[in-house]
Amino acid sequence: MSLSRFKLVFFCPTPHTRAILDHLFDTFPTQVGAIGNYTRCAFLSRGTGQFQPGTDANPTIGAVGTLEHVEEDRVEVIVFDRMRDVVQELKKVHPYEEVAYDVYKLEDF
Repeated sequence: MSLSRFKLVFFCPTPHTRAILDHLFDTFPTQVGAIGNYTRCAFLSRGTGQFQPGTDANPTIGAVGTLEHVEEDRVEVIVFDRMRDVVQELKKVHPYEEVAYDVYKLEDF
């Protein structure tokens, strides 16, 4: 029986990327970032994220009502089977109040 395979994409402030990835790799060593005979695999691309915290927000960076621009990394990792657990863990260790992430189900061809 084959395992379900997903791609998790999330965005985080650049200074936090390494700690988040290390935590996910250490917590889920066979489920996150494993591709064949390789482990701790990820793709990172740098960019600028923007957001404006609303009146009920508690922003880690910036101030309520002010448009903020932050250097962030887009992080892509493969996840096997335990996607809900991985996303839950990501939300625990990510510095943002609202974590921006996408989940894609992958198919074998």
